[in-house]
Amino acid sequence: MSQWREWIPQLARWHHAQWEVYNPGQTLAKRVALLELEAVDGDLPLAWVARDGDELLGSASLVESDLELRPEMKPWLASVFVAPEHRQRGIGGALVRFIAAQARERGFPAIYLYTPDQMRFYERLGWSEIEKVAYHGDQITLMRQVF
Repeated sequence: MSQWREWIPQLARWHHAQWEVYNPGQTLAKRVALLELEAVDGDLPLAWVARDGDELLGSASLVESDLELRPEMKPWLASVFVAPEHRQRGIGGALVRFIAAQARERGFPAIYLYTPDQMRFYERLGWSEIEKVAYHGDQITLMRQVF
């Protein structure tokens, strides 16, 4: 895994702005601390970044659990984020495929995610809908990719 600790403050700001509604009470400082944990090779949680030279493009994570409503489902693709100015270039898809490959290499039979609005994106990458549930005031779709 490439070293990316210098980008943790930026990633934390991006993630906090994007998903604060789904993590009530989580501060920016807590996001920084979580990313510090994900930056260490080893057990879950783990995160990877997409970059172009010294420019940060996005990130994605592999975490043990990402939805308290379904603690039995493990592991999860989480925090897929591509900077707005770099979207529509295949970066998100590459991050999703990379995380799925990491889960498969670690021996997991499947990987899960939830999304409020990107079902078609994930379906094009081989994910299947499991169910729709209400979560923090939104309707989200739970999805799975089986290996």
